[in-house]
Amino acid sequence: MKKINVKVCVGTTCYTQGQDNFKKLSQLIPEKYGNKVEILPSQCLGVCSIQWGDPKPPYAKVDEDIIQEATAEKIIEAIDEKLKVSC
Repeated sequence: MKKINVKVCVGTTCYTQGQDNFKKLSQLIPEKYGNKVEILPSQCLGVCSIQWGDPKPPYAKVDEDIIQEATAEKIIEAIDEKLKVSC
């Protein structure tokens, strides 16, 4: 099974609006998923520069899927969905 890669933006805007998503997730993910999921901080995911109209930080990526207004709960849901599909 391929490991799921999670990148959480920790740039200034995402960090201030994310209320420490990375810290929460770096504790939850190893407990819940073991080595099936890798979580990394990213200084910038480059999403803010994409012209989506109304930006919705904080951002995260689960593999290549971008999550807007990312919360730990939304990121966990996306991981669960990916794991369900890959089984």
